[in-house]
Amino acid sequence: MASKLHHLHFLLIPLLSQSHIIPLTDFGKLLAKRGVKVSIITTPLNAIRYRATIHRAIESGLRIQLIALEFPSQEAGLPPGCENMDLLTSMDLASDFFRACEMLKAPLENMILGLDPKPSCIISTNALPWTQQVADRFKIPRYIFETISCFTLFCSKKLSEAQIQDLESFLVPNIPHKIEFKKAQLPENMRKTPKDFEKVIDQIKKSQLSARGSLVSSFEEMEHWYVEALRRERDNVWCIGPVSLCNEKIGEKSDRGNNNSIDENYCISWLDSKEPKSVIYACFGSLCRVSAAQIKEIGLGLEASCFPFVWVIRGLDCSDEVEKWLFEEKFEERIEGRGLIVRGWAPQVLILSHQSVGGFLMHCGWNSTLEGVCAGVPMVTWPMFAEQFYNEKFIVNVLGIGVRIGAEGCVKFGGAEEQSQGLVKWDRVKRSIEVVMDGDEEGKERRRRVEKLAKMAKEALEQGGSSYLNVTLLIQDVTQHVINSY
Repeated sequence: MASKLHHLHFLLIPLLSQSHIIPLTDFGKLLAKRGVKVSIITTPLNAIRYRATIHRAIESGLRIQLIALEFPSQEAGLPPGCENMDLLTSMDLASDFFRACEMLKAPLENMILGLDPKPSCIISTNALPWTQQVADRFKIPRYIFETISCFTLFCSKKLSEAQIQDLESFLVPNIPHKIEFKKAQLPENMRKTPKDFEKVIDQIKKSQLSARGSLVSSFEEMEHWYVEALRRERDNVWCIGPVSLCNEKIGEKSDRGNNNSIDENYCISWLDSKEPKSVIYACFGSLCRVSAAQIKEIGLGLEASCFPFVWVIRGLDCSDEVEKWLFEEKFEERIEGRGLIVRGWAPQVLILSHQSVGGFLMHCGWNSTLEGVCAGVPMVTWPMFAEQFYNEKFIVNVLGIGVRIGAEGCVKFGGAEEQSQGLVKWDRVKRSIEVVMDGDEEGKERRRRVEKLAKMAKEALEQGGSSYLNVTLLIQDVTQHVINSY
C-alpha cells in the first residue's frame, strides 16, 4: 500500500482567498502525512505568503510543494498585484477577479503536462468550476473541497427550492431543526443574482454534478443530521476536518496566511500574564470590511466590558480616521495592560488555543467557527455577509455554543463608505461579551458544550476517527481510479 501511495499525486487548486487557501493548504498537509505527493497551485504573491508554512512542512519530511502561476491581474482589468480577494477594495471587482482566475486554465494545463508524477486527481474549492474541464482533459477525477458546512449546504439547497422571494421572514423547510431567516440575512445571490455572477453560479452547479465527490471542511460528530441529509443529495460526501488541527506545534499555528503583524513570543507572554479563560479575542476575518464608525463602537464596547482583550483590526480597516481616533482618544493608553491591538494579521489559531482565552467575538466565517470550536471557546456571533448568517444559526440554534450580538442583515462587501444602517453600538458589544463570559449556569453549560465538541474534533482526526477514515476513503477512491485507468 505504501508504494502505491508514493506514486499518488494530489493537485490542489484553491480560490485565491484566505478562506479557501488556508484550509486547503492544511488539508494538503494532512494528505502529505499519509505519504502522497501534494502540489498546491497558487500565484507569486500568494506563494510568498505561504512559503514559511510549506517550508516548515517540507522540513518535517512531507512531500508537498507550491506551484506559482502568473496571475493575469491587468489582463482581467484588475489593479497590478491584486492576486487575493482580500486585496479587492470593492465587490465591483469580484467578477473581474473570477475572470482572472479562469484565465489560469491554459497555463495550468501546460504546467500539468510537465508534472512528474502526473496528477492522480484534482481537488479544487467550489468556486472554481472550470477546473472540472481540466480534470476531464487529463481524465483524472475531480473532488470539490467545500469551505462551508453541511448545514449551510443543505439549508441553502432547501431555500433555493422554496418560494421565498416575496417573504421577509421564513423557516427553512424540511430540515432537522427549526431555523428562521430574515430575507436580509441571506447571501446576495439568494436575494438577487447580479448578471455577472449568473454564469459562474450556473457553472458551479453543473461542475458539482460532474465531480467524483465532495470534501467538507467539518467533522461528522458535530453536524451528523446534516451530513446524513447531504449524503442523500450527493454521492461521496466526506467530512475531512477540522483541518486546522494538523497544526500542532507553535510555529505551525503561527505561520498560517499572511505574515503576522505581532511578534508571536510577545503575544504568548502577554496572554500568559492573564487568568485562564479571562480574555476576549476579537477578529473579523480577512474579507469583512468594517467601517470607521463601527470600529469605534467595537473599541468602546471592548473597553467597557472590563475583560482583557486582543483586538485585531484588519490592515485595510486601519484608516487614517481610525488611527486619528485611537490617537486623539488616547485609546491605547486607556487600555494599556488590559487590551492588545493587532493592526493587520494575527496568529489566530495560536491565540485561540491559549488557556487565557475565554471568548471569541467573531464574524462567523466557517474557518473561524471551526477554529473556535477546536479551541473549546464560546463565541459572540456577528455575521456580516456571504453564508455567515447560516453559521450563526448553526452556532447558536443548533450547537448552543454562542451568543448573538444581534446583527439583522448583511452589510455591503467592500467599499469605504460609512454604514450607519445596522451599526452595532458599543453597549450591545459590551453586553454580548458579558453574556458569553458569564459564569452562571447557562454560561457554564455553553462552555461545557463547546469543550465537548473540541474533544470530538480532535478525536475525529486521530487514527480511527471519522475524519481520518474519510481521508482514507478518499485516498482509496483515487487509488482505485488510477488502477482502473491502466
